Amino acid sequence: MLRLPWFDYRAPRSVTEAARILASEGPAAMLVAGGTDLLPNMKRKHQTPKVLVSLRGISSLKSIANGNGLTLGAGLTLSETLRVEKLPAALRQAAGQIATPHLRNMGTLGGNLCLDTRCTYYNQNYEWREAIGFCLKKDGQTCWVATASKRCVAVSSTDTAPALIALNASVVLEGPDGAREIPVESLYKNDGIDYLSRRPDEVLTAIKVPGLWKSTYWKLRRRGSFDFPILGVAAALRMRDDVVEEARVALGGVASRPFLVEKAGGFLKGKKLTDEVIAEASDLVANRAKPMDNTDMDLYWRKEVADDFAGYALRELRGDDMRAVRQRTARFQPG
Repeated sequence: MLRLPWFDYRAPRSVTEAARILASEGPAAMLVAGGTDLLPNMKRKHQTPKVLVSLRGISSLKSIANGNGLTLGAGLTLSETLRVEKLPAALRQAAGQIATPHLRNMGTLGGNLCLDTRCTYYNQNYEWREAIGFCLKKDGQTCWVATASKRCVAVSSTDTAPALIALNASVVLEGPDGAREIPVESLYKNDGIDYLSRRPDEVLTAIKVPGLWKSTYWKLRRRGSFDFPILGVAAALRMRDDVVEEARVALGGVASRPFLVEKAGGFLKGKKLTDEVIAEASDLVANRAKPMDNTDMDLYWRKEVADDFAGYALRELRGDDMRAVRQRTARFQPG
């Protein structure tokens, strides 16, 4: 049986109090919201904080505002997020495909954005990792995926981040020095260990999503539920008279961070979504996918299928009926 290590538990009632605890405790403290990622990791000794700072009792993190765009509290559970009116399609599809209903009832929107990076050699129990001499991400000196690499290449597996990047959303971070707002894409670094730009004494409090985007999110995984993404493609368009005025396409599950495919967005601008345009844009998306051999499925196939999934997303935004394709990919179980 895997057991949690001993830790102190703090339950602040405000973001200011939580940030103050983080600042005073330093590296010994970690935030916990739903705990669906952190607590299993603690059992496997991936993280061993001496102090857990709970965000569940901070009511302001559950706020929802719908004015000039949509503002969502980071403490909303994924299930609560799905019940928000006028939620953009990409975010609804991303949140709705995370894990299982039970985990969505516990896991939070902010927690999914801050999800720890994953790797075949890292997400194992302590004894398994000890037997191989650990890995670069935790306790070891070698990245077993790319042995010559000086950087951990563990993969980002958040579903909501690529959706929010495509939607040009931003996050609010609050700490002892006040609040700052940054684009969702700027929350991430291309490093499997130091993967967030959030400072250790900051709390992610809110997500701001602009309106007027037509959007979608497509996820690839082995099973139609529970599994983390091995590819996520999010696309958002603003159109006038069937011509793309602005386009944003984001990828997840293929690098240590989710990111915007700027060339694809630039190419689509000013064009109609013809089959030829979609094929060219999808090729640009696939060219930016750089999966590593550290998660499920063959990495070369995962790169190739990025072209297909980008095409699915753009065809759906064009207005094609993609329901049968969605159903088929949701049940995808290769032999």
